[in-house]
Amino acid sequence: MAFFLAKALFFVYSVCVLIRIIFIYEHLLHITYRRKRMNFFEHLGISSDTITPTIDWEITPAYTFTYFESWGSQRSIRNLSERFYYFYIDNCTPPAKLCLMERGIKFARVVAEIAAPQEMIDACVSAQGQTPGLDRSYAIDEKVKKWLITNVLDPHDISLVTPVKSGIEDESWESNLPEKDAPVPELTHISLNRAPQELVDDEIPSIVLHHNFYDAKINPDGGFENYFVDNGDALTVTDLVTGLMWQRGGPDICSIRQMKEQLGRCNSEKFAGFADWRLPTMEEALSLFTKETNLKGYHLHPCFSRKQPFIFLADGRKPGGYWFADFKQGNIFWASGFNPGGFGRFCRVA
Repeated sequence: MAFFLAKALFFVYSVCVLIRIIFIYEHLLHITYRRKRMNFFEHLGISSDTITPTIDWEITPAYTFTYFESWGSQRSIRNLSERFYYFYIDNCTPPAKLCLMERGIKFARVVAEIAAPQEMIDACVSAQGQTPGLDRSYAIDEKVKKWLITNVLDPHDISLVTPVKSGIEDESWESNLPEKDAPVPELTHISLNRAPQELVDDEIPSIVLHHNFYDAKINPDGGFENYFVDNGDALTVTDLVTGLMWQRGGPDICSIRQMKEQLGRCNSEKFAGFADWRLPTMEEALSLFTKETNLKGYHLHPCFSRKQPFIFLADGRKPGGYWFADFKQGNIFWASGFNPGGFGRFCRVA
C-alpha cells in the first residue's frame, strides 16, 4: 500500500514539475514574442513606458470612423492619448501598398510601408471589389496577415519595413502669403458653383475635370492655380482667383447636425467680422487641392491648419450619404450612415 501511495505521489509531483516547465517555457516564448514586437515598434520610433504597443488584427478601414471619430462606439477606448495599430492596404494611387496605421481619437497617421509581394496585395484588393464611396483603403485578408506574421513580425525583418515620417511636429501659423493690400499680378478670375446640389457618383469626374482640379484618383496630373492673400487677422485668407474667403482652421469633428449648429454660431458671433459663412460646395473645396503634399502631409496650401484632414461639403449625395473633401488623400469621398461625422472649414464670398 505504501509503495502504491509513493508511486502516486511521485506521479503527481512529476505532473506538477511538467506543468511548471511548460509554464516557464510559455512565459519565455511570450517574452521573446513581446521583444520581437517591441523591436518592430522601436524600429518605427514607437515606444511606451506603460503600455506595450501591439497590432490590432480586428481593426479594418471600414470601421475606423465608428471606432475613433464618432459617438456610440462599442469599442472600449480609455483616453484620448491611447493608440492602436493596424495594417491596411492603400490603393489611392496605384500600385496598391501595404501600410501600418497609428490611430487614436481624432488622430491618424501612416507610420510605415511594408514591402509585401505585389501579387498578393493586388489579389487582396481585387477580392474585395469596390470600396464604399471614393475611398481606396482596404482591409488585409488572412493570407496577408499570415505573410506579415511569418515574414515581418516573428522574424523581425526590418528590411521590409520603411518608416514614414510626418515631416512636421509643430504647426506654424505664419501664412507666408502676400498681405491683402499688396500689389496683385494680373489674374484670371474663375467663377465656381456656389449653390449646393444633389450629386450622384457618376457626376464627380466631370466636376473635377471641368476646372482641371487635382484629384489623386480622377485627375492626378491636375492642378488649380489659387492666389491667396493674408487678411491680417490670423483667422482667414482670401483666394483672389475664386473670390472666396476661407477659414484657416475650422470646427473639430462632429455630426452634420452639430456642424450646422457651429455654422450658426459662427455667423451669429460674426467670425472674423462676417455673418455669411457657409459650408463649401464640391467645386469650392476642390479648388483648395494641390498636386503636391505640404510638410503637414496634406494636398493643401500650408497656410491652412492640419487639424481638419477632411471636411463636410454643402452638396448632398444621391441616393444617400454625405460628401467630404479629404485633404490627406487628395480626393472627394462619400460616407453613408445615419449620422456621420466630419471636420469643417467654412467659406464666404469676399
